[in-house]
Amino acid sequence: MAKMLNMKRGELPLAVMSALFFFLVLCGYFFLRPVREAMGVARGMDELRWLFVATSVASLAAVLVFGGVVARMNRRRFIPVAYLFVIACLIGFAALLIQDVRAGGGLIGTDAQTGLSRGVGYTFYIWLTVINLFTTSVFWAFMVDIFDVDQGKRLFAFVGIGGTLGALAGGWATNLISGMTETPYLPAGLMLTGAGCFALAIAVMLMLDRMAVRSDASSLGAVGSGSADSGGTVEEDAAAQDESGGEIGGTFWDGARAVVTSPYLLGVGLWVVFMAISNTMIYFTQANIILNDSDTFSQLVGSFAQFDYVAQIVTLITQVFITTHLIRKVGVGWTLAVLPLVTLAGFAVLAVWPVYGVMLIFQAVHRATRYAISRPSRETLFSVVTPSEKYKAKPVVDVFLYRFGDAAGAGIDGMFAALGLTLAWVAMSTAPLAAMWIALSIGMGAAQARKVAG
Repeated sequence: MAKMLNMKRGELPLAVMSALFFFLVLCGYFFLRPVREAMGVARGMDELRWLFVATSVASLAAVLVFGGVVARMNRRRFIPVAYLFVIACLIGFAALLIQDVRAGGGLIGTDAQTGLSRGVGYTFYIWLTVINLFTTSVFWAFMVDIFDVDQGKRLFAFVGIGGTLGALAGGWATNLISGMTETPYLPAGLMLTGAGCFALAIAVMLMLDRMAVRSDASSLGAVGSGSADSGGTVEEDAAAQDESGGEIGGTFWDGARAVVTSPYLLGVGLWVVFMAISNTMIYFTQANIILNDSDTFSQLVGSFAQFDYVAQIVTLITQVFITTHLIRKVGVGWTLAVLPLVTLAGFAVLAVWPVYGVMLIFQAVHRATRYAISRPSRETLFSVVTPSEKYKAKPVVDVFLYRFGDAAGAGIDGMFAALGLTLAWVAMSTAPLAAMWIALSIGMGAAQARKVAG
């Protein structure tokens, strides 16, 4: 089995546990994502654009707080604490919604909405949009801690399949549940289900950490083995090393400072901004189409869940048959360049046929490319940076710069809407963006190769 999957001795158990960890993280998130999307569009597109701006501001504050926490905690502590924080917040949101419904209130966007349900809806939208990037960023930072660059190129696609299956399960279940009921308790129930998935993810992460420290197939195990003559156990030796579990150290400003002063990290950050702008323009187009096609809150949840479900099917097919071979054969840079090409082609087709079915296909292919092809390649870029950059600079890139790109994309979409421009103009505007994005992709692949060689 390991040989068929292009794995070396001892890597299969680690890869399977990593995939299970990612399965639970994304399964939990995809129970929540359709609820967030429905709450975001429930009162119209204008308020959704303001939510994007508020989210970018919240992201900056969250990144600084996160950097301060990371500086004082080791990996074994702060990853479980991060997911426990997510669980606590979800329980709080669910409790507020349940209390509001019992008092006679209704969900945001409905005739019976209250000030509380509106406040919870908008807060949940901003919170989940920020926290989702932290949960995935922390996961991938842990992966590049466990596996080196060569292992990442071979194993990350397999790990990504686990996440895709989790997203597929969460999206399918949410679509099924929302189609069966119009109860106002639906969002609270989905929130609590997502919290359960994150609780299981914590248990799997702790088991994976212990396995990695004991395994010679892991970077953490290799550190421990190298210190075997010290007389301590493998776990004790590894824990003495910064990469395997010591405090990251430094201050909460270190991540932002590293991004600003490192041309390499600035390049990664700019790539993420380009990606976020394209994602947002696609997202607003999708939201407009779904909003015009849905009448109730449950239908909104179901439509967004359907988009997620179809996208994950395409992602899974791409991961199984394309991703690993593509990264290995054409390299990281050219693999990263696939996403801007898909973005350009998709908008061109959508400009001619701006209908629900075409949007569904375009969004599915774009997200499949983003998660199955670009994400593993982008994560390998962090395999050549220090542990401090993995855990502090990486969230600045993955959260703040991503959300800055979201805000920029929302501004562009708002400008197009104010000017009354058609999708044909949107398609034309993506051409120069895609050209710069492609050039940057190839450049980042070359920069990573130089770091590996050096």
